[in-house]
Amino acid sequence: MLLNDRGDALVGKRIDMTSDAWQMPQGGIDDGEQPEQALWRELHEEVGTDKAVVIAQAREWLTYEFPPDLQPKLWRGRYRGQAQLWFLLRFQGTDADLDLDKHTDREFSEVQWVEPRHLPDLIVGFKRELYERVLAEFVDHLKLPVPR
Repeated sequence: MLLNDRGDALVGKRIDMTSDAWQMPQGGIDDGEQPEQALWRELHEEVGTDKAVVIAQAREWLTYEFPPDLQPKLWRGRYRGQAQLWFLLRFQGTDADLDLDKHTDREFSEVQWVEPRHLPDLIVGFKRELYERVLAEFVDHLKLPVPR
């Protein structure tokens, strides 16, 4: 989760999706790579920058499962879901430092900064609970409205 100086989170619209779903940058861990190494590699590949500092790391891996009808279609049915270790970062650059074409396989058609409280509404439905758990993990660092 990459935050700008206003406390907004960066989300991207996946280039391979026909729906209007947005997501935060994320990615896999390569063999021999540590989670924080993967964080920097993926951030650079997906949004073209490493101008950030780590503020926090989730206390545990967060998981979600794909809906049963999607499981056979995603990654040729090899996975039922994902386990993710989330990091919270403060962006140290400007929007001009974001380069979606940095990697040969562009992942996002566009990016935008949004208030963290809106993140669960932007993601595909089956990841909504995951995003709520990410927000709960980092609530002490986020400017979120107090629940009533």
